Amino acid sequence: MSVYLLDKDHISFPNPRLADDDGLLAIGGDLCVERLLLAYINGIFPWYNPGEDILWWCPKERFIIRPDKIHVSHSMKKYMKHHDVQVVINGDFRKVIHTCRELREETGTWITDEMEEAYCKMHDEGCAMSVEAFSDGELAGGLYGVCIGRCFFGESMFSLKENGSKIALISLARYCAANNFTMIDCQMHTEHLESMGGERVSYDEFMELLDSGIN
Repeated sequence: MSVYLLDKDHISFPNPRLADDDGLLAIGGDLCVERLLLAYINGIFPWYNPGEDILWWCPKERFIIRPDKIHVSHSMKKYMKHHDVQVVINGDFRKVIHTCRELREETGTWITDEMEEAYCKMHDEGCAMSVEAFSDGELAGGLYGVCIGRCFFGESMFSLKENGSKIALISLARYCAANNFTMIDCQMHTEHLESMGGERVSYDEFMELLDSGIN
């Protein structure tokens, strides 16, 4: 298929089912809040390297965590029991996203200046959320993502101390479960996320969870 070229002056996307086998759907457009919201409610997300045009993706197979299915290992339960663990929601969104960016800059990051500012604007509009995990009084890790209705779309996470990102993810899942969220969208599969309860679902099932969480 041909990748669709988006118009910066017109906020729309082609049918997500027209995405290529690798998930690439469209190129161009911008990262305004309205376009990002339209993207996420259709299972689309931006992901591109610095210097490239914006690339929009919609993989046919999705990787999610059902909040009530988060897996907490015996070692993690032991760690959380023996350390002073505290978690803050939306404590410092800008610090979280910038830390995610800084810790990946040596190996390559997709969090450009444009992306960082776009998601901060999403947070200002109440459409993005961060989680900060503290262990024994020190910042241990965190994560951020888009939050629409009862769906959370994970974007990035970081660890500064042992188990930092795991504490943040477990806490996010517990928050989502307590608030009847339908899913945490992980976008891409990793062994780390699979070990914590992540599972593959079809695009159809993903959209059912998404529609249920938004409507």
